Amino acid sequence: MKKKPFQVIYEDNHLLIVNKEPGILVQGDRTGDVTLLDVLKQYVKEKYNKPGEVFLGLVHRLDRPVSGLVVFARTSKALERMTELFRKRQIQKTYWAVVRQKPPKNTDKLVNWLIKDEQKNQVTVYDYEVPGSQKAELSYRVLGRINEHYLLEVSPITGRPHQIRSQLAHMGCPIRGDVKYGYDRAVPDKKIYLHARRLYFIHPVKKEPILCKAGLPNDPFWEEFLDLDDENYKDKNMDHIFE
Repeated sequence: MKKKPFQVIYEDNHLLIVNKEPGILVQGDRTGDVTLLDVLKQYVKEKYNKPGEVFLGLVHRLDRPVSGLVVFARTSKALERMTELFRKRQIQKTYWAVVRQKPPKNTDKLVNWLIKDEQKNQVTVYDYEVPGSQKAELSYRVLGRINEHYLLEVSPITGRPHQIRSQLAHMGCPIRGDVKYGYDRAVPDKKIYLHARRLYFIHPVKKEPILCKAGLPNDPFWEEFLDLDDENYKDKNMDHIFE
């Protein structure tokens, strides 16, 4: 039996949050490959015996080679409200990234301007504003070093396409496996070592705090980095939402 490309992390009448495997598209592109959205619509249809078309709204995206948390809305009201939370940056997003080069600082905030080439599906990073560019901000800290690689905890402040991948590469620290942004070789399955690890937000309907955490992909190289997880640090900072 083929392994499911997702694991349900949180589910209620309003939201469906899953841990996506690397390699599956979140939504359709010119390849025409099966998407996570398609698979989850079928999951909802079968689980709840829903006739006809299932509504499932995509709140945000992850790149195909990236793993981790993706949020879907099960009603149009939840979709509208969750989209607004993302737009107002009232969601705390935490990623893990594995890089081989040591970052210049153990903690820092990166501010750049990005221009995306839609044809190449690639972003160019600038240190200053240029016509047509979008400002991109993230903060990172180094959690530790294992196997000649460094584990970074990354908190994007803005939500630009390929932001983490391109900004870390521009800093001189391309993500393991990310040949598009300068890593020297691909890894099996064309995945990259970037994982959407945690989400924290106030539920848009229930008004309760929601903290989701995605387990790492089933990969021995990834799993060694679990020793560097620092839950206490995050728990103390859970009330921090970027303004």
